[in-house]
Amino acid sequence: MTQQADKIVVLVDGSVYAASLCDHAAWISGRTGAPVELIHVLGRRETSATQDHSGAIALGARTALLEELAELDAQRAKLISHRGRAILDDARAILEKAGVTEITTRLRHGDVVEAVAEVERDARVIMIGKRGEAADFARGHLGSNLERIVRASHKPVFVASRAFRPIAKVLVAYDGGTSAMKAVDHIARSPLFRGLQVHVATVGPDTGEARKGLADAAALLDASGIEAETLILQGQPETALGKLVDEAGFDLLVMGAYGHSRIRSLIIGSTTTEMIRSCKVPVVLIR
Repeated sequence: MTQQADKIVVLVDGSVYAASLCDHAAWISGRTGAPVELIHVLGRRETSATQDHSGAIALGARTALLEELAELDAQRAKLISHRGRAILDDARAILEKAGVTEITTRLRHGDVVEAVAEVERDARVIMIGKRGEAADFARGHLGSNLERIVRASHKPVFVASRAFRPIAKVLVAYDGGTSAMKAVDHIARSPLFRGLQVHVATVGPDTGEARKGLADAAALLDASGIEAETLILQGQPETALGKLVDEAGFDLLVMGAYGHSRIRSLIIGSTTTEMIRSCKVPVVLIR
């Protein structure tokens, strides 16, 4: 029986990322045996009451209008709730078709970060799409909740790409910082990465310290039965890593969410969005 503390939490909305999220969740579940919990959050704006514009209307007519507005609000809230249920039902169907048997669904009102805080204690990973359904694809806009969830969550955050493809080759961005070591340790401990090709890369000068850090990371993975190749890249992290992902055909990028070198800026600074936006594969962020 899978421990409940190992569940895969998937945040689904009406965006084009929903199907990809479910396919990736099914892949993780298939390799780990973990159950999946699907969550759709109805934001406060979606369920808030219609603004009252009836102040200047005569009392009798105003009362009638307020009653009509209240009825419309109730109908709207009901439709939004039905839509949320339909999104969850569609997501469940994708997972069931992929062979996942342990699936729970939850429709929640309020803030998505609060929803994550409620469930993450029992989660092994939080999954979210790069963009929400309101994102502007023309601008390459990232989901407004993405960084908020990464900052708030203490569990790995899996940021799904727009389309699913089987994952065989994994790149780990390593800068020697605490969260980078946690990322390597996470890979070493998780059954998810067994049998996959794992490469550990750092960006910066080819120094003895850099080589030692990579060797330590490779040794930790080797002790868990994962043979990892290491490499040192020159240039800016966001461009060097993105280029390597594309040219070498990596299927997944894993990195610490916080660091002590230039890779730190990928998450905390202005290049966060550039890295996740430009990378066409899923990204796993670990604090």
